[in-house]
Amino acid sequence: MTAKTKRSPKIICISSGKGGVGKTSFSVNVATALSQKGKAVLLIDGDLGLANVDVVLGLNVRHTIRETIEEGRDLASSLVEINPRFQVLPASSGVPEMANLSYEEQALLTSSLEEIIDRFDFVLIDTAAGIGDSVLWFNTWSQMNIVILTPDPTSLTDAYALIKVLHTRHDRKHFHLLINSVQSKKEGQDVFANMSMVLQRFLKITPLALGAMPQDKNVSQAIRRQKPFLLGAPESKASLEIVAVADRLIAL
Repeated sequence: MTAKTKRSPKIICISSGKGGVGKTSFSVNVATALSQKGKAVLLIDGDLGLANVDVVLGLNVRHTIRETIEEGRDLASSLVEINPRFQVLPASSGVPEMANLSYEEQALLTSSLEEIIDRFDFVLIDTAAGIGDSVLWFNTWSQMNIVILTPDPTSLTDAYALIKVLHTRHDRKHFHLLINSVQSKKEGQDVFANMSMVLQRFLKITPLALGAMPQDKNVSQAIRRQKPFLLGAPESKASLEIVAVADRLIAL
């Protein structure tokens, strides 16, 4: 991949109503899988005030999105190469003002992103959890919305709340659901079916199933080791499913 290569990237927002559902781990690993399949991938840490992508990957970050917003620094200079086809755009941590950008700051970040995204086939945005301003803004800027949820009732409730806000206030109609940490394939199917029924009944939305990630000890071990589980345990159940999800994203 060269800086002169012009592409029309798929811009995909990855969000969750509730924190702690494995969103960042999913984002890092699906980006890794896409890059292994020859796709040029940019993963943006969209949790602008409490970043985690750099932690999950064990990165020593020198520059972040914050410097573009506050100092006008070229956004491309903050990119971190993970492998020749996978780059990360880090955010800052412990900076509450970054979590609530003004309209002018959002416009600056939008224009800065548009200057670099045509180098990539996929642009993935790992947002903060919840329904904060930055979460809603990234979701409306994206072409595709993925919502991560688990079988936990609080996760289901918060995922519904996120989708409801995006639909009723921002006219988003198409959502892909990824069910994480399921004990069996059937549990994933049941969770999707229940959420789909609720969304169709109350919001007249028919979501699409992106996949169901199994519970796998390799996932938590990889987080502690700060390395994608796809690299540390490529034959694990979680890795096989993340590769399947990457194939589905490529096919869309």
